[in-house]
Amino acid sequence: MKARLLLLPLALTVCVSACEAARHEATPAPASAGVPTSTITLARYHWQLHDAVDGNNRRLDALFGKPQPLQLDFSADRISVSNACNNIHGNYTLVEGHLVTAPLLHTMMACAEPTLMQRESTIEAMLQGRPTLILSTAGDTPLLTLAADNGLSLTFSGKQTAEARYGGPGETVYLEVAPNTTPCHHPLIPDKSCLLVRERHYDAQGLHSGQPGPWQPLQQDIDGYVHQPGMRNVLRVKRYTLKQPPADAPPTAYVLDMIVESEIVKSPDVKSSNPTDAPHQPSHP
Repeated sequence: MKARLLLLPLALTVCVSACEAARHEATPAPASAGVPTSTITLARYHWQLHDAVDGNNRRLDALFGKPQPLQLDFSADRISVSNACNNIHGNYTLVEGHLVTAPLLHTMMACAEPTLMQRESTIEAMLQGRPTLILSTAGDTPLLTLAADNGLSLTFSGKQTAEARYGGPGETVYLEVAPNTTPCHHPLIPDKSCLLVRERHYDAQGLHSGQPGPWQPLQQDIDGYVHQPGMRNVLRVKRYTLKQPPADAPPTAYVLDMIVESEIVKSPDVKSSNPTDAPHQPSHP
């Protein structure tokens, strides 16, 4: 018999249950003894769509195929949906093992992409139908399943949030990234290149404030950011202080929050010590 873990309301504790209310065969893998399921909470993960089946256990391929999967994020009382046609958000509660949402709000963008439209209509119908909420694990990966009364089942795999990984909310900083990388020293990687960055400052109205910091090589990656040569970007990032950094590793970690502004530099022949000093206004930092 397959064991499933049912998320109880309010306390977010996990227990073993047959979960007859799911009424479908697309049951996530049983919990692994190597995963401390008592520590799993909705807000600790980005939940990305991993599998979807209808009432006849047929996979809903129309929800897949785009680079970024449909994603759910939770706070203590708010749920948000991204990577559909529109961003969706609203309040939620847990009632007797069911996810109950208040009327949902969303942007009003029209999408010609069928996959995005199908994602939006499917997840909205699911969230408004008081689905059964089931937590389980597959190996070391937490799974969240939303099961509707008609047999529709959406299963999301959990990717730990930066706050959960690093144990805190982090510090918001702005980094300007030069169009070109610069040579930097690494004891194990010959001919290592690093991003060239400087810190920027903005006031409450989103205008430049004070002087930028000095340009310097960033001896680490920015999680979530992929640099394109010849592209100057200003990034809003979260900076986390590592409690126990590995030996010879930086004591901080950077995670991309959003790209504030971008500019294609037509002549990327700037010296690494002085990439650009031209002023640029951000859009909405």
